[in-house]
Amino acid sequence: MKSDFLKYQAQTSPYPLSIEIEKAKGSYIYDTKGKKYLDFVAGVSANSLGHQHPDVHKAIKNQLDRYTHVMVYGEFIQKPQLDLCKLLSKTLPNTYSVYLTNSGTEACEGALKLAKRYTKRSEIVAAHHSYHGNTLGSMSVSGAEQQNSAFRPLVPGTKFIEFNSKADLKKITNKTAAVILETIQGGAGFIVPKNEYLKSVKQRCEEVGALLILDEIQTGIGRTGKFWGFENFGITPHIIITGKGLGGGMPIGAFIAQKHMMDVLKENPALGHITTFGGHPVIAAAGVATTSVIQNSNIIVDTLEKEQLIRKHLEHPLIKEIRGKGLMLAAIVDSPELAAKIIHRSLEKGLILFFLLFEGKALRITPPLTITNTEIIEGCKILNEVLNELT
Repeated sequence: MKSDFLKYQAQTSPYPLSIEIEKAKGSYIYDTKGKKYLDFVAGVSANSLGHQHPDVHKAIKNQLDRYTHVMVYGEFIQKPQLDLCKLLSKTLPNTYSVYLTNSGTEACEGALKLAKRYTKRSEIVAAHHSYHGNTLGSMSVSGAEQQNSAFRPLVPGTKFIEFNSKADLKKITNKTAAVILETIQGGAGFIVPKNEYLKSVKQRCEEVGALLILDEIQTGIGRTGKFWGFENFGITPHIIITGKGLGGGMPIGAFIAQKHMMDVLKENPALGHITTFGGHPVIAAAGVATTSVIQNSNIIVDTLEKEQLIRKHLEHPLIKEIRGKGLMLAAIVDSPELAAKIIHRSLEKGLILFFLLFEGKALRITPPLTITNTEIIEGCKILNEVLNELT
């Protein structure tokens, strides 16, 4: 398959990992030769319950037997969509309205439109080294010039600030529609907010009448030891963006805001934000199952214990620090070249690690939330073997 893969399928990088996949189950992926790989990446934080989780699998099959796509989003009342929106709303104070999309970057686009429409302002403030998706609007609020430069001009009207810099908050003014931040910066190297930074951002937004949008695409749905990542920092944003882990491996996204805010998208103009396949009933059913399992089990509490287990078993001279929270971790080494060697040698030994977008020295460790302690220790053992070989 590899030659056909390289010939017929559009490529996203010069050097894909190129494992030929046969099946996946639990915390393992199997190639066509029968080799198994312990998955420490979970589809880049998307397979929150691992592979082929029985509840998610059952929900998908049951919905397939009822109906798939029946109408453009928002016209017919479809139980999987409604159930998922209610579940997400109930994780938040007050009454929140949920708009389901096909992906995180589409949710970002919707959130930006909502902020501009609600505030009647056009300026967006975003963070340097941020990543919010790869559509043009999302790229316009992503502070990653190495990604953006080849595609300019982008959507105008964005100012950038340094993440964790309270001095930069003066750049948020009464011209600002919204500030968009990742709760924990992902592509930059899993940078955690410090010194009540997010509280200060929200306070500044409220002083000038701007909205705070938090990108929870990676940090949400239990990955950081709370259902929402921002719960770790004592705030609730005005608009929430989610995706990745919400679908249990299925493609999904959502933006969420209080109902009186979301209602501005209904009219003047009507159909101001529309999607054909957003909230697809099969995918929404998977989202309901995923959310229900996470909420009705010890998964979220266990995430913090599993973080400590990883940190305990990855104390090695080549690892300079481990950033992040819960099961959103990045092990930092001395150079991008060393990181690449570690990732590829680990793959040869049956452990899947991956890169981060903008921090070349990082090893991504974002396993399924359902990974067992035994599997964590197994993966850390493989990684330590590789590190010892390279010492």
